[in-house]
Amino acid sequence: MKNSFKKYKNICVLTLLIGTSFLYSCEEDTPVTPVPETGTVTDVSGNVYKTVKIGEKWWMAENLKTTKFKNGNDIQTIADADDWMLGAAAYCQFENNQLAPGLLYNWAAVKSENGLAPDGWHIATEEDWKNLERHLKMSEVEINKINWREDNKVGDKLKIKGPTSWTRFEDVWGNNESGFEALSGGCRLNNGNWGNPGIGAAGFWWSSTENDYNTAWMRQLDYKKSGVFRFYIQKNYGLSVRCVKD
Repeated sequence: MKNSFKKYKNICVLTLLIGTSFLYSCEEDTPVTPVPETGTVTDVSGNVYKTVKIGEKWWMAENLKTTKFKNGNDIQTIADADDWMLGAAAYCQFENNQLAPGLLYNWAAVKSENGLAPDGWHIATEEDWKNLERHLKMSEVEINKINWREDNKVGDKLKIKGPTSWTRFEDVWGNNESGFEALSGGCRLNNGNWGNPGIGAAGFWWSSTENDYNTAWMRQLDYKKSGVFRFYIQKNYGLSVRCVKD
């Protein structure tokens, strides 16, 4: 009887040790997603934006929505399509929809000597965008390509989770791993009409880097694509803006 009890006891101890080891091993193998470092910045209009550190750079985690230049001058708002085509520095809100995330600006506003970005910040350059993509593990070969670049699902890492602000669809491919919180703001076309797809399906952002006299670089994200679209676009389009700390 004593031997039987001793044997049973040894089996229990061994089982406990194996179970403890298994649990410890599971905890060790579970990947830990780093929590992005965050902050805020305030523009001259008094808007407060969330910010996030991605790699070595601080980015706005929201689209710009200032109606004033950094020097305090008002930026004109243009609703009429014909007036928009004239190309004066201006902003608009997609389809005048109050739910649109941020404002859309044309190139003249982006590059105005009055300054569009908050003090101590600048509109993301082409190199800023590339460094962001590089940090999120897009390959060097893909970084310099145009059109859709699906490498490492960088687009999913930039887009906010779930249907929030991608209101047209329930199934949005995004995990916001970076903390960038990209939202679907739509765009305004060079003829003054609203882009299709608009809010709820696609987001478009300026790079402050020219491609040539008539065009500048941009980025696009789509609700059901895991990549990032890189191309150049005519300067009288209206796109969203993200800023980077100097």
